[in-house]
Amino acid sequence: MEAMCGLYKAMFKYIKLYLTPAFFECKWRIHYMANKISLPQFIIEQQRKSSPQSSGDLTSLLNDISTACKQISHLVNQGDLIGTWGSADSENVQGEVQKKLDIISNDFMIDALKWTGHLAGMASEEDDDPIEIPEQYPRGKYLALFDPLDGSSNIDVNLTVGTIFSILRCEQGIKPTVDDFLQKGSEQVCAGFVLYGPSTMMILTTGQGVNGFTLDQEIGEFYLTHPNMQIAEDTQEFAINMSNQRFWEPPVQQYIAECVQGTDGPREKDFNMRWIASLVAEVYRVLTRGGIFMYPYDLRDPSKEGRLRLMYEANPIGFIVEQAGGLCSTGRKRIMELDPKEIHQRVPVILGAKNEVNRVISYHKEFDLCK
Repeated sequence: MEAMCGLYKAMFKYIKLYLTPAFFECKWRIHYMANKISLPQFIIEQQRKSSPQSSGDLTSLLNDISTACKQISHLVNQGDLIGTWGSADSENVQGEVQKKLDIISNDFMIDALKWTGHLAGMASEEDDDPIEIPEQYPRGKYLALFDPLDGSSNIDVNLTVGTIFSILRCEQGIKPTVDDFLQKGSEQVCAGFVLYGPSTMMILTTGQGVNGFTLDQEIGEFYLTHPNMQIAEDTQEFAINMSNQRFWEPPVQQYIAECVQGTDGPREKDFNMRWIASLVAEVYRVLTRGGIFMYPYDLRDPSKEGRLRLMYEANPIGFIVEQAGGLCSTGRKRIMELDPKEIHQRVPVILGAKNEVNRVISYHKEFDLCK
């Protein structure tokens, strides 16, 4: 009897010490994470397959970008606890009022990339001119262009924002001029964006499909969670800012009118409408559940070709969308084939489900033929 009591006491002690919720969480995490592929491992394996003689510079560059984005993610997650929300009483090159986080995020990106030796130069939506690599650091064979905090107008209402980046090649070691940055979207080596929302995610393409990585905040590493992301060819969901309807051209008016008419109109099916006013959030939704996103040309100011920046937004997002099986167009031309005229050029953007984008393009063709 005493021996049995001793055995039970030992069992209860074991249960108390080890079979706790924290113990089971730890065991689950070890088992779950053992099967996950980290961002560095994924990029290295991709490069081995596509270019066995690769120098590894692109892998290192993407690691540097992910480091900066982790810093931005931490800052965004702090909310207004550290006083970084609100306007900074300054404007960027487009004349837009900057948020404090716009400036801080821009600094994070520059500081993380300027010294590494992988870049010959950088360009940011927040800076008038390209950013030179300081003389004391080596220059590499890539150019980085980025929007450090897309959708920053949403910061003060606690909605999803993000970072968008594009990588181009250039001659090793040169001091690049503006012309070196003015490359077509089809010449991009890599493009991606990072979402700062309920979780932090990086969506990435190197021209071999699109993959999504989620940041494990405890470990500080991005892990592959959304492999081979694809956009469905058809959809019943559109995203557009309806407050601008009176300024749209007839082709866009026609397309949206048909969507709104639903089963009573020529499309004979109902559509849902969405609008977040954050490009990264809109595109992520399209990638994960389909749809079409539109920021078309409008007549408010006919001198402006569009609203989204070609080099910092439209080109990298276009690369991602096409790699996921979708289309990205101005309504008249493929975004990736546009010849950039200047580094802060703006363009109209229509992207997403292939069949829907093609329909909008066909409406523009019919309209232009009738002019």
